[in-house]
Amino acid sequence: MLKVTNGFITDNNGSLITLRGVCVGGWMHKEDFINGYPGVEHELHEMSIDILGEKRALFLFDCMAEHFFNEDDVTYIKACGANVIRLPLNYRSFESDSEPFSYIESGFKRLNLALTWCEKHELYVILDMHAVQGYQSTDWHCDNASRRAMLWNVPYYQDRFVALWEEFARRYEGRTVIAGYNLMNEPHTKGIHGRLALKKDSNWSVINRLYRRTVEAIRLIDKDHIIFLEGDYYSQLFSGLEEPFADNLVYSSHNYSVPGSASTQYPGVIGDERWNREMIVKEFEEHEGTIFARKYGVPLWVGEFASVYTEPEMWDSRLAALDDQIGVFEDFGAHWTVWTYKDLGFVGMVMPDPQCEYLQRISPVIDKITPMIPMTFLCENKESMHTKMKIRELADVIKKIVGNPDIDSDYNAIMLELTVMHSYVCNMLQPEYIKLFMNLQDSEISRIMQSFDLKNCVERPVTHVLSKYFRKNMIT
Repeated sequence: MLKVTNGFITDNNGSLITLRGVCVGGWMHKEDFINGYPGVEHELHEMSIDILGEKRALFLFDCMAEHFFNEDDVTYIKACGANVIRLPLNYRSFESDSEPFSYIESGFKRLNLALTWCEKHELYVILDMHAVQGYQSTDWHCDNASRRAMLWNVPYYQDRFVALWEEFARRYEGRTVIAGYNLMNEPHTKGIHGRLALKKDSNWSVINRLYRRTVEAIRLIDKDHIIFLEGDYYSQLFSGLEEPFADNLVYSSHNYSVPGSASTQYPGVIGDERWNREMIVKEFEEHEGTIFARKYGVPLWVGEFASVYTEPEMWDSRLAALDDQIGVFEDFGAHWTVWTYKDLGFVGMVMPDPQCEYLQRISPVIDKITPMIPMTFLCENKESMHTKMKIRELADVIKKIVGNPDIDSDYNAIMLELTVMHSYVCNMLQPEYIKLFMNLQDSEISRIMQSFDLKNCVERPVTHVLSKYFRKNMIT
């Protein structure tokens, strides 16, 4: 059982432990660019039931999960030298909106498989509630298509959130393979009515109150596991978090750096800044998560960071940036988990073979959504730039209609991209994706989904940079 001792994470023998590992998105919480579908997960599932029927829809996604992540993947991650996986979870795997406060055994059964594999191969697991009841932010990565974050102003959703963590505490008290509970991924307390303003701001009273309430509820059941708390505004803001109020708390920032997705070379001038290792040090030192950890003498865990590997001509530059960034984490003594283990060739350590049957089958849809997905948060390409120009024109028209000179044109365009593409266009494409699997036999679906099996995947260049640092786990 890991614990916090004098500002450090230690094992039961008092030996210092540095958590170095990888997030495993796309398994118990799916995302478009990871799994290769348009829109958000719960809408895709609901539409699949409408089109395929409940039994066929369940088989389709169970089959994807079975091949996307299994013991072979755990063996590989361990062989790379990692000592922890952060496992993103969607509350819908454990609780239905139609039956609140009643818990789904099949979800816990799947999670228990991962815990058993990780126990066998000596990997810790951080349970990360990536999508919570009522939504903690406005964005697709918490399975939200509504552009509203209702968790923060609807007590009913907060009650369900706390109750689900109590259920986890009851089931996993004393389970030493679990490094701890990551209560909530990337909260955004000012997203109640939509992500409409550039200003990075927080409702500190509501997040502090919910964090304290949830920690205290867990501690009545499970007194031992570490609890990981993220900063507000997508794990960037910490200045208004109350000081550590319980034992065994670790604080988590997310540190996506500019050079990791820039279209110009690193080291070099990117935008208005000259980016090199010194600049990455400066960025890290000025991050509110770093400042908070230093101020209160608590461990810092960088729960997410990444570089993008889409255009081969940029790989060396982005790998160099990632290498410097991890080196800065190491110098500080931060714990870290890179985003993500497996996807379709954006940021993952491994990806299905580009010629695999799954990618060939979904290519009619992928060809339509590829211009959309990168422009929202990953990188630039010719197709996305063309689409972005059209969105920018519309954003300028909207700004003119609203007539508010304080509206930030760049931010307005980005939010319009997210809303139009992720919440509208991708939703329109979901039936096309689902119908690609109509009239297929179970054996055919199984064969297609085997594209995700590790043996059918290719290793991405990021793995070599990560393994250099993972090997420190073996040395210690």
